[in-house]
Amino acid sequence: MAFLPSLKGISCHKNLMNIEKQKSAPVYEALEHFRKQRVVPFDVPGHKRGRGNPELVKLLGEQCVSLDVNSMKPLDNLCHPVSVIYEAEQLAADAFGASNAYFMVGGTTSSVQSMILTACKAGDKIILPRNVHKSVINALVLCGAEPVYVNPEVDSHIGIALGMEISQVEKAILANPDATAIFVNNPTYYGICSDLRSIVKLAHSHGIQVLVDEAHGTHLYFHENLPVSAMEAGADMSAVSMHKSGGSLTQSSLLLLNHTVNTRYVEQIINLTQTTSASYLLLSSLDISRRNLALRGHKSFEKVASMAEYAREEINSVGGYYAYGKDLVNGSSIFDYDVTKLSIYTRDIGLTGIEVYDLLRDEYDIQIEFGDIGNILAYISIGDRIQDIERLVGALEDIKRLYTRDISGLHSAEYITPLVATTPQKAFYSEKEFIPIRETAGRICGEFVMCYPPGIPILAPGEMITKEIIEHILYSKEKGCSMQGFEDSNLEYLNVLKN
Repeated sequence: MAFLPSLKGISCHKNLMNIEKQKSAPVYEALEHFRKQRVVPFDVPGHKRGRGNPELVKLLGEQCVSLDVNSMKPLDNLCHPVSVIYEAEQLAADAFGASNAYFMVGGTTSSVQSMILTACKAGDKIILPRNVHKSVINALVLCGAEPVYVNPEVDSHIGIALGMEISQVEKAILANPDATAIFVNNPTYYGICSDLRSIVKLAHSHGIQVLVDEAHGTHLYFHENLPVSAMEAGADMSAVSMHKSGGSLTQSSLLLLNHTVNTRYVEQIINLTQTTSASYLLLSSLDISRRNLALRGHKSFEKVASMAEYAREEINSVGGYYAYGKDLVNGSSIFDYDVTKLSIYTRDIGLTGIEVYDLLRDEYDIQIEFGDIGNILAYISIGDRIQDIERLVGALEDIKRLYTRDISGLHSAEYITPLVATTPQKAFYSEKEFIPIRETAGRICGEFVMCYPPGIPILAPGEMITKEIIEHILYSKEKGCSMQGFEDSNLEYLNVLKN
């Protein structure tokens, strides 16, 4: 199915973007000027443009290492930008239709946590779906806010958590009128989108801020046929992983603000945890990637969406697999779907997602984003080619032919609704005891257990452990999911709160 341009043209904020200004990349240009000056370094980093670490130069290249420099007047300072970084952030705000943008070098984890620490303090309530990234719950541990979960529906076939239904959000608001913020995934790792416009409108009518995790939604800002972006929907803050679908270096991110937010306070919050030694490799990659998206993003993501749709059609024609897309949309728990996501249900060929993930990597030299109990995600973005898609489709067809087996005994659900007994912060800092995981049913968890990726906790501090959850954890471990978050490296024991 072709992904054709809409007759309505380019998205609203893009019409207002100053394209001529977007051709500039202030941080990148300042670095280029600095490189030509041949300044003698008596500052950090200690490798001194690579001269002190030739192995690093051999690995990364002289030009890369020579630009790994410290903050200085000509290059500005991320902690208090006044020149080139400030200008680059303004250009990013313009490109993304935001009032303000901040370059973040601690991954989108730092952006997410800055949003929550801005909106919430100890004792405040935040309404959110439970299928959030671990960075969200970590932020609750840090600030002491109390989560009010809007537990999503779970698709009975593919087993994944869906979006936030507006009726459930309203119910949570009415039951918790003192909530200070609502947190929304846009989209989820699997591509599911909630009705963000309606959630924002409802929240604002009750004086509640809306924070949006767009770790997987950079591209939403650059094509009108993709789901609505946080800034276009009127959300107060958004965390955007530029390094995922935007093309910048790993660990670089943006924090976007609407006009409703106190920027000076946000800057103070950012500087509570943001490094004072920001990497100019990351900063320049954000600057260059923003310019690329502003000038070419619409065309690029048109191509990405077309490739993903082509892949979906080809994989579904193989049979056995289910590459889902817009067909899931039901107007409520799945209000929209991000068609650039290539999420594939594998259980009907008798293989878990993690088993297909391992086969693709070990037997076909194909590295996909993740595999879990029932699904895989192949991340398609601006660097992919149609021949890569065809290689993936061919490998999946081969795996089906060679490895299909009976589906009996396979677990289906990726998400189990937890029972919250106490706040993450209280549980995390409570006195605990270490007991065998098989004996923990009925106890309150004092640590995290998750598969990473996607990094959505199976258990978080403060949640009741059930027999079903124990079985899910042990099954995930047995099937080879990458498990993390807990103290015992063998996952035979769990920390639980003392009775």
